[in-house]
Amino acid sequence: MNLLHQYRFGDMDAAYLTDDAGHVGLSLVPAAKATGAERLRGEVEPLVQLYLRGDRLPGGFANGLTMSGSGSTDAMRFLSQTVEHHPGGTAVVTRLEDGRGHALVHTLTYRDGTRALALRVVFENHAPEAAVLESLSSFSLGGLTPFGDSRATDDVVLHRARSWWSDEGKIESGTLTDYHLEPSWAAFGARVEKFGQTGSMPVRRYFPFLAAEDRAAGVVWAVQLGCAASWQMEARRQRGALCLTGGLADYDFGHWQKTVAGGESFAAPTAFVTVGEGTLDAVAQRLLDLHDIPGRVPDAPLPVLFNEYCTTWGAPTAEKVRRIADALRGHGIDTFIIDAGWYDAPAWDKCIGDWDVSQEKFPGGLTETVQALADAGMNAGLWFEAENVTPASRTAREHPDWLLTRNGVPICTGRMFLDMKKPQVRAHLQQKVIGLLRRCGFRYVKIDYNDSIGVGCDDADGLGEGLRRSIEATQEFFCELRQGVPGIRIENCASGGHRLEPSMMALCDFASFSDAHECAHIPIIAANLHRLIRPEQSQIWAALRRDDSMRRLNYSLVNTLLGVMCLSGDVLELSEAQWTAVDRAIAFYRAASPVIKNGTTAFFGGAESWAHPEGWQAVVRTETGGRRTLVVLHTFGGALPDRVSLPVSGRRVEASLCSEGNDIRLRDGKLEIELKANFEAAAVLLADA
Repeated sequence: MNLLHQYRFGDMDAAYLTDDAGHVGLSLVPAAKATGAERLRGEVEPLVQLYLRGDRLPGGFANGLTMSGSGSTDAMRFLSQTVEHHPGGTAVVTRLEDGRGHALVHTLTYRDGTRALALRVVFENHAPEAAVLESLSSFSLGGLTPFGDSRATDDVVLHRARSWWSDEGKIESGTLTDYHLEPSWAAFGARVEKFGQTGSMPVRRYFPFLAAEDRAAGVVWAVQLGCAASWQMEARRQRGALCLTGGLADYDFGHWQKTVAGGESFAAPTAFVTVGEGTLDAVAQRLLDLHDIPGRVPDAPLPVLFNEYCTTWGAPTAEKVRRIADALRGHGIDTFIIDAGWYDAPAWDKCIGDWDVSQEKFPGGLTETVQALADAGMNAGLWFEAENVTPASRTAREHPDWLLTRNGVPICTGRMFLDMKKPQVRAHLQQKVIGLLRRCGFRYVKIDYNDSIGVGCDDADGLGEGLRRSIEATQEFFCELRQGVPGIRIENCASGGHRLEPSMMALCDFASFSDAHECAHIPIIAANLHRLIRPEQSQIWAALRRDDSMRRLNYSLVNTLLGVMCLSGDVLELSEAQWTAVDRAIAFYRAASPVIKNGTTAFFGGAESWAHPEGWQAVVRTETGGRRTLVVLHTFGGALPDRVSLPVSGRRVEASLCSEGNDIRLRDGKLEIELKANFEAAAVLLADA
């Protein structure tokens, strides 16, 4: 193995490696450890893994487990590498060819001042005949780990982020020994841990995230995929080194294939990768440097949102909205979101897709209600489930040709799915969604999505490509929505958090963090998401109840300090004392907003069970530059210590929020907080001077 080129990007060192056959691989290490890294041992892990139909499939008992290591990958040889300097960044473009008219263009992009790299892979077909792709990776990192003994299995840990409905983002960790990824005695027979998801809910079972940690060296490699359809990742090992690969779900995993005609090309989803010293918690957040937010204003405060769903439970009316708005008047709420149920339907989850404003519920139309909210000092938001319809809807009955099918039959899970590629469907949504929002003066829209297409839908290239093209069209609709309603703020919701991945987050201002509206483990979910999405996009619910004790009320309000505050609940029936607590929390949130937006999070404590959490949890978020620190503490069930001590950088307590009169002390760089009860919460804002 030989060094082809080496580059320094911030605190990361990227080395392109090659062998005598012309294969090329990529090795990333922290710049501070580049000198001690043994990168030239072992074999080159190719820069891109792919499989073209008709070529040799992988051997080593791997066929059916992985499509990596195929004859298509082996045929790709280095052709050229160029470095392009752009304002604010650098791109390294590597070109590979197989001698048959097929090429790969691998682009590594670095933005100045960030701590992660973006990878983009494009397959080009310059042959006269079509080529059928059955696999194409977005990233492929090999040679892990280049520190110490490459055969080690107990010192290397894989980290994944598991996800179920209302339980998003739980970190799962295991050593290579735990995953049984030890090479065989003869270094023959591939070991593969392959995972991902099939369907249109990309954060289901797992987030598209993977990290490998060398505990002995103190180095973590982490990667995210920007993919809103079926995806996969692999940890693979045959000889010494560990390889991490991922991209679109391949033919084996997601029934995906793509015919690329002569003269055409196909791009894989973008991957974000990083490497750093420290813990998983610290290194994972480096990837968030590349998470773009549309129209982000760095110094703008985070908004306070109110969503009436946990107030009316899917039965809003003009009169209810007016009464709620009157109750909220003067409390500093920026946006009022009218959730599901505003349209003609016997219940909120019936007749999805028609979007006819209910004259019974809103006799003056939605424009009148928007004005009433404006009079109360709030912007108006509206809920849609734009891509789906229900069987009872007029849209589904009158336009069956608008529906996605599998094997010629409309896909139905209780929801049916619009074919977003069809001009008629987009015209319908232009009128019923975009037009309605624009005419009525809405400034915010919540786009929900409440089921999955599954493995795919009918397409000339098969089910997997049908799914990918459908989701691509959905993302085009999100762009049309932003263009059609200038200044609109978009919330990404998919039964809560089923679309919390980079490509969808880049289209939206906010995201519903979860559907765990009133659960005790809300702060656990919200904290875990700090590793996976920007907190300033993570909308955390506080459903306020008239029967809440001050402890419970404060617990719910402090939850929202882990992201964007979204209130709901019995606001018509709160006592004066309860409203005083709400106002105090809103004022604290406003003061903490810069830290939530621009900071790095450290995690302390934690609970094993989320359904029945015990113990305590603390999040310490330090503002970029170290000016201020936000500490968010929750206790759960079971035995608790008398107090906790947390390392912080602040020198004085600027503000605190608690319900039990907790003793809070700052000394010798540690914040000590007294714990008094199960299921209590405290927040502390510290300044450095």
